[in-house]
Amino acid sequence: MKKEDCFYLGKIVKKFSFKGELLAKLDTDEPELYENLDAIFIDLRGNLVPFFIESSQLHKSDLLRLKFEDVDTEADADTLIKSDLYLPLDLLPKLEGNKFYYHEVIGFKITDSNFGEVGIIKAINDSTAQALFEIDRDGTEILIPMNNEFIVKVDKQKKTIEVSTPEGLIDLYL
Repeated sequence: MKKEDCFYLGKIVKKFSFKGELLAKLDTDEPELYENLDAIFIDLRGNLVPFFIESSQLHKSDLLRLKFEDVDTEADADTLIKSDLYLPLDLLPKLEGNKFYYHEVIGFKITDSNFGEVGIIKAINDSTAQALFEIDRDGTEILIPMNNEFIVKVDKQKKTIEVSTPEGLIDLYL
């Protein structure tokens, strides 16, 4: 399994017991969706390795307590701390309406209700306080905040997103 075929689910943050149980911090608004997994991929030195789950349960709402097969001691568990967790993309829950996953909209065309066709989404920058669409317009980069008030319509079939940005925002880049 390759990383590009998976989505980041979270990170193992600490040991839970002396029997090899671990706690994982999940990067999701709905941790309960991932409570009954059979297996998960763990990033070990750049390789995704499948681990089978003996038992799992939510712990203090945003942590998932995991017991993996063949991880039975504190020493076994220590080797997995700070490891990233991944699942195949087809396990992502489907999103309705104007909701989308960042990876889904790369390559979508963006149009603005005031400006017209803006360009193609080449990336999502989520390293800032506000996530941004990184749009390529014939070699010029345009950044538009991913603000719910700006997003008018997401059409996954046509691979388009319609936005309504404040007057002059896009012109700043041109």
